[in-house]
Amino acid sequence: MAEIADQAGDLVFVERRREPRIIVSIAAHYALANRRDSHGNRREFACRVVDISTQAMTLLVPVNGTMRERVIVHCEEFGKLEGPIIRLLESGFVMHIALSEEERKDLAVKIEWYEKNKNFDAPDNREHKRIIPKNPHSQLVFHDGSVLQCFVIDMSVGGVAVSADVKPAIGTPLGVGKLIGRVVRHLDDGFAVKFLALQERENLEQLLLLS
Repeated sequence: MAEIADQAGDLVFVERRREPRIIVSIAAHYALANRRDSHGNRREFACRVVDISTQAMTLLVPVNGTMRERVIVHCEEFGKLEGPIIRLLESGFVMHIALSEEERKDLAVKIEWYEKNKNFDAPDNREHKRIIPKNPHSQLVFHDGSVLQCFVIDMSVGGVAVSADVKPAIGTPLGVGKLIGRVVRHLDDGFAVKFLALQERENLEQLLLLS
């Protein structure tokens, strides 16, 4: 990753693929420096890290940022990472990872460990096994007919956890994709919806997610 000055004297990050990014699928949450709630606090949203190197990573997100906007990402596997957006995508963005050389070496060790051990998943002991969808994008449909894009954190035959640019009150009826349910719990980065009826696991993605 190189830094060059534009005509206004600001730093512009130019992406250079000096090392390959590994493909991952990691649940995380993020905050955008310019996105705050009514109390002035940064809002957090769920996201998915889909590739990473010691220099940059790609996120799938429910709420996009702007070029050069600072992003703060938290994930269990790699800890807290932050830096500016260097490329906008249709459903997310690529961000530069701002680290000291020593911190970058530590991240390289974590990435190497993850790559070697990513297929050893911990068991899920919840009542309904949670599924992490390959394509996490869906939409919320409200009683007044309004529609809002959302990000599916995980899903089961009984319900779904989503992140979006709203947090409806508990008890609110709504649709997620083609399924109807009610908001039953607020999360730090989203909310949980319980379906009105249990679904067939085989049909979940077809009913819940955007094609």
